[in-house]
Amino acid sequence: MGHQENSDFFKGRGAQVNTDNKFLQRKYVLDHIEGLDEPLLENTGTQLFIETPKKIVSESNSPDLSHMYSINPYQGCEHGCIYCYARNSHEYYGFSAGLDFERKIIVKQNAPELLEKYFNKRNYEPVAILMSGNTDCYQPIERTLKITRSLLEVFLKYRNPVSIITKNNVILRDMDIISELAKLNLVHVNVSITSLNESLRQKLEPRTVTASGRLNVIQRMSENGVPVRVMAAPIIPGLNSNEIPDIIKAAADRGALSAGFTIVRLNGSIGEIFTDWVHKAYPDRAEKVLNMIKQCHGGNLNDSEFGRRMSGDGPVAQSIHQLYRMACNRFLADREMPVHDYSLFTPKRGKQINLF
Repeated sequence: MGHQENSDFFKGRGAQVNTDNKFLQRKYVLDHIEGLDEPLLENTGTQLFIETPKKIVSESNSPDLSHMYSINPYQGCEHGCIYCYARNSHEYYGFSAGLDFERKIIVKQNAPELLEKYFNKRNYEPVAILMSGNTDCYQPIERTLKITRSLLEVFLKYRNPVSIITKNNVILRDMDIISELAKLNLVHVNVSITSLNESLRQKLEPRTVTASGRLNVIQRMSENGVPVRVMAAPIIPGLNSNEIPDIIKAAADRGALSAGFTIVRLNGSIGEIFTDWVHKAYPDRAEKVLNMIKQCHGGNLNDSEFGRRMSGDGPVAQSIHQLYRMACNRFLADREMPVHDYSLFTPKRGKQINLF
């Protein structure tokens, strides 16, 4: 479908605005431009902020994510996906959920040491831990910082199961560790593909790898014995919902064993960010897309109702669910992800920790 592109569209970033942070009482504004002798300059490059947290593993006890353990070595994400639910968490750091989320990246350099301490707790029983419950552990800065790689070395050392979700081909750099984990049934890799349409992908997820690049990740992982699931997520009705069968088929053709999906929800500041974006990126169908999203979430862009917030309900959501089920039955029949092996966990309690 053709569309008219807004000339003010900020290419190279997802968000087109910096939304207000509800936690801040003060902010910089440009009210009287005629009073300035020179323009008010803004740093548009990516900035890194070092954090030294006291713990690295988070546990979610919400009903639809029960007992999900996750690690996020980075907060904020240069990928700039317009729909990302993690944007809201950036406000807790004093930043905006908009452009700040993509340009001000918080780095947890001590994550590997903290993970070792976590595994050595006396009452620890092995659980599968998700890498990237919030932001992508293989976002661009990982190429040089290698925090995720160091974390995977800890998982392999302790023989603890790990599940990875990413949309970046930087993961291929760590094939040596991931393939070793796979031999022990200790790893699942989830590759997120939102669209095979490169024009849509560039606007929706401006600094991510192309869909063909992600399909190559699925193929390379599968060829090396690594179990891979494709995540068609999030599905945005009116933008990419018609692509579900094509995404699942393309992934299955390259060895994917399973699939998953979610329907987009626009909580907190994301509603404002997405609404601004869709009117600039796709002005001809912006209102239709927004109305279809609302139909999936009880008439609202935001949705905090457990059970519905990630899967939606109503006729639009039902048609998406049906399309997904048909595609899985057709392209992924008789395939399944292997079960993690929890019996191999090897604690090092009482021994000197000397990995780093």
